[in-house]
Amino acid sequence: MSIPKRVRVQAASERASVSNLELFFDLVFVYAMTQVTDLFAHDTSAVNLLRSVLVSGVLWWCWVGYSWLGNIVRADEGVIKVGMFVAMGATFIVALTIPEAFDDIPGGLSGPVMFAVGYFVVRVVHLALFWVVSREDPQLRGQLVKWVPSIVISTTLLLIASQTEGTVQTLLWLAALAGDYIGTMLAGEDWRLRSPSHFAERHGLIVIVALGESIVSIGIGVAALPISWPIIVATMLGLAISGLLWWAYFDVTSIAVEHALDQADGARQIKIARNSYTFGHLPLVIAVIGLSLGLKKVLSYVGDEHHHKLGDALYGIPLFSLYGGVVLYLLALVFFKWYAVRTVTVPRLVAAVVLVALTPLAAALPALVSLGILTAVTIALIAYETTKFADPREQIRHGSNE
Repeated sequence: MSIPKRVRVQAASERASVSNLELFFDLVFVYAMTQVTDLFAHDTSAVNLLRSVLVSGVLWWCWVGYSWLGNIVRADEGVIKVGMFVAMGATFIVALTIPEAFDDIPGGLSGPVMFAVGYFVVRVVHLALFWVVSREDPQLRGQLVKWVPSIVISTTLLLIASQTEGTVQTLLWLAALAGDYIGTMLAGEDWRLRSPSHFAERHGLIVIVALGESIVSIGIGVAALPISWPIIVATMLGLAISGLLWWAYFDVTSIAVEHALDQADGARQIKIARNSYTFGHLPLVIAVIGLSLGLKKVLSYVGDEHHHKLGDALYGIPLFSLYGGVVLYLLALVFFKWYAVRTVTVPRLVAAVVLVALTPLAAALPALVSLGILTAVTIALIAYETTKFADPREQIRHGSNE
């Protein structure tokens, strides 16, 4: 019996671009990241920091599987399109339940259970769609079979975690994420990557989504406050940092890694896709979420005269998130490029060390000054790289057009 055209899958082209449906799919993650930032901002304890990181890891795994799927077949055609919408709905439920993913709010359904069920649906739909795609590809089908245990382990552990609390619950979450990551690593490199350009673009867009969420956090943080010069200065500094982090990723690094991904083949190409992108981009997203919290707290310090004075210092987890977010972002970019290109971006390592060294000083200075120092160091890094490596930068960005 022939398969109706309306439900058939359509292979993606080797130079495919990200589809509108995939962009629509990403909108759910804009909301989800906002929810994580709010979860973190609500309680800036070390325990809640760990919980926020764990939630980010689960959300990332909801997203990343569909980036591989959309690279093999068109996400906006046939049964894949239907599956994408189902996954989008389940992911939105996951996002809605983030505030009670660990501690259930009295009344209604159990938040931890609904979070786990939503995650289970996202993973099952993804596996089912990949199973359909691999029906005429024995190698890919075999890869899926080797990958199934990681799905079973992670989803089962999260479901069990929804029935527990405290330290046991946190440990089960850690085990669930470890099952996903280790299971994916052990499953091998028999995946398919049809379009390196699509894959790189897909991950670049999620970085933009994360950086956009940091800007949203800045706006939300001052929306209810009367405009003032400290608020204007703080928002411009926050926007500058987001723009500089965009520059650090997109100006050269993403292009160089995309070239390496495109030129590699076989197992090496799959390893770059998995390690530089699938694994390597999670720290980038977590870093921006941490930065968002730090920026939000700085804005509250400089704008809310009822609770803070302009000279109050940012300290503890909020300061760690602000400076640590940029440090983690730079280190993640160093790994992202190193694994693919095998070159270490030394200035970024130096900038990360400088920021770590400056953190104790920042804790003793007004929050706005601390933000200014962070911005100054980041500006200095980008300015140095742009001038010092002008010729290689030109070659990477425009050499193919000569």
